[in-house]
Parts: sequence; structure tokens; C-alpha cells
Amino acid sequence: MPAYVVVQIVVEDPETYEQYKALAPASMAAHGGRYLVRGGPVTVLEGSWNPARLVILEFPTAEAARTWWASEDYAPARALRQASARTEMVLIDGVPAPVVPG
Repeated sequence: MPAYVVVQIVVEDPETYEQYKALAPASMAAHGGRYLVRGGPVTVLEGSWNPARLVILEFPTAEAARTWWASEDYAPARALRQASARTEMVLIDGVPAPVVPG
């Protein structure tokens, strides 16, 4: 079952954050992860939540996402992100793919 990492980011040091953006994708891909959303304009449809930057990552499983986040290969990128931005990050399970009768 897929799992998603949803991150709200406020970049405080753009130069260092650019280094993070260059480093992070390789470690994420090594754990089966990929970007679904990587910044871009946000349109508020309801409520008052209006994140400055929103990122959504997809992993094949929640365990793969946890392994990526705690991995030695992601550690240098994580340190850059934590030094350059304020983040709120959650991991959430997706829903199983529907079974299509064959």
C-alpha cells in the first residue's frame, strides 16, 4: 500500500535550500520515493491553511518512507533542509489500489 509524506515548508535560507533540493531526490529514489508535488502555487478552497511551500512524496510503503527518512544517505540532505527551512512533516498511509476484475 502506498504511503505519502506531506511537508509544509517555510524556506528561510534559499541558497542552502537549493543545495538540499539538488541532493534529496537521489536518496528518495533509492528508497522507491518520488515527488508528486514539489512547490508551486497553492489555491485555498476552504479554510485558512495557505502553506508557503507544499511538497508531497509517494513511497511504495510507509516502512520505505520511514527507512528513507532515517537513512544515512538522506542524513546530509535532511541536515541542509533543517538548517535552511522550518518544516512540518507527516507520514500517512494511502489506500490500496482497487482490484480490477480481469
